[in-house]
Amino acid sequence: MTLGDQRVAVIGSNGSGKSTLARMVNGLVGASSGTVSVNGLDVRSDAAAVRRTVGFCFTDPAAQLVMPTCVEDVELSLRRTVRSAAARRDKAMDILAEFGLADHAHNSVHSLSGGQKQMLALAGVLAVEPSVLVADEPTTLLDLANTRRVGDLLLGLSQQLLLVTHDLELAARCDRALVVDHAEVVFDGDADEAVAHYRGLVAQ
Repeated sequence: MTLGDQRVAVIGSNGSGKSTLARMVNGLVGASSGTVSVNGLDVRSDAAAVRRTVGFCFTDPAAQLVMPTCVEDVELSLRRTVRSAAARRDKAMDILAEFGLADHAHNSVHSLSGGQKQMLALAGVLAVEPSVLVADEPTTLLDLANTRRVGDLLLGLSQQLLLVTHDLELAARCDRALVVDHAEVVFDGDADEAVAHYRGLVAQ
């Protein structure tokens, strides 16, 4: 699978294979047959380059927040690209400010709200400036206000976006959408048409 459109949604029922498809894009899950490529890079043979190219955001941000404080968590993402500790701290603070988390820089990651945790997880992933972001149901655990906030942020990114979501309104805002059913892509095209196709499957 190659990503050509800027914002691509993946929709389908629970257990349909959406998340497996998303994980194949950066090599978290290997393809049992065929090949997976991202912007010309083969996920299997160019694994290191793919990991530098593709960022991944999980449904539960707790799976990604591993350092005690917010600023330390972003600094961890920057450890390979910014060698100076002082410069790394400055850049991490700038990134937190961009995501509205500057006031929480020295707070425990566990003290954040659900929406703030997801924003911090995104900040850490985007800190290394991947060209593609895979987001696996990033709004599932959020309330309506934070769902809109995170959705607006994702759809406004300069990176290519592969968005796995149950939020059909959010999916319809993408440029293209895939409908996955029983581990097969059964529709690939215009996002509005994809949502209509999926609704038809559910109604059967």
